[in-house]
Amino acid sequence: MHTIPQLQKLITDALAVKKYGSTPVELYEPIDYIMSLGGKRLRPCLVLMACDLFGGDVDQAIQPALAIEVFHNFTLMHDDIMDKAPLRRGKQTVHEKWNPNIAILAGDVMMVEANKLMMQVNDSILRQVLDTFNDTAVGVCEGQQIDMNFETQDNVDIAAYVNMIRLKTAVLLGGALKIGAIIGGAGADDASLLYDFGVQLGIAFQLQDDILDVYGDPEKFGKQVGGDILSNKKTFLLIKALELAQGDTLTELNHWLSATDYNPAEKVAAVKAIYNQLSVKEQAEEEMNKYARMAISNLRWIGLDEERKSIIAHFADDLLVREH
Repeated sequence: MHTIPQLQKLITDALAVKKYGSTPVELYEPIDYIMSLGGKRLRPCLVLMACDLFGGDVDQAIQPALAIEVFHNFTLMHDDIMDKAPLRRGKQTVHEKWNPNIAILAGDVMMVEANKLMMQVNDSILRQVLDTFNDTAVGVCEGQQIDMNFETQDNVDIAAYVNMIRLKTAVLLGGALKIGAIIGGAGADDASLLYDFGVQLGIAFQLQDDILDVYGDPEKFGKQVGGDILSNKKTFLLIKALELAQGDTLTELNHWLSATDYNPAEKVAAVKAIYNQLSVKEQAEEEMNKYARMAISNLRWIGLDEERKSIIAHFADDLLVREH
């Protein structure tokens, strides 16, 4: 079996020679640009990892793996437009560097390109693969819409939040693994178990992201700490705090949520102090660990020997042991 760095190199090498089109340049340059911004390429790596897990030929999974990466970056490009985000991985977002109309159209082409890449599988599994990919793509869009709905909803509960991150973030991990498993020759039961493993791992990963946004070391985390607090983003931590806060604590929390003129560092410190008082970090960690255990449980039921499954188990461990 291949190591994770070996699989990542296969993805990197394939992306380095990938061409999306040439003219009109305004359509294709933005695609080349966002695809060159890097990242760990974990999602396409999952396709190859799952194929390898079941003894398949990873070369047969490279184009579908690229499809997952192109689709993922398409969603980022359109998300950035909706969020009016100025930066992506430290660089100008496409809609800032060009304009929103170009970013929308380039994203549309990326979705078409993702489908073309995904179709480069054996005809005998084409319908299974496309059904999985299309279901995954629809789920991601549903999750994004639900997340946008949350911005204007006063009452969001934990179950609704977990469902949102399942769709917006986690189903893409599950879909990538299931597609790779199908290409690798997995049976339907094993492919479904691996899908569930990916979804539950994705939920745990996003819950950890919520925690690190408040409690992480910005140099190690790679993002501005406290960004979710400043934007009043409805994360597990905020939803749980609103659920638990009472009296003066709830009054103070609502004050910071409604404040329009404030010192950013002061707001982050004050809301973080409320989180500490209510122990919401510990509850978020408990929820994260619950989904991590569920993921590993699904992995155990897959009908392969433990040695073959160890690489993907180690991947899960590494994903959930990011530096604070």
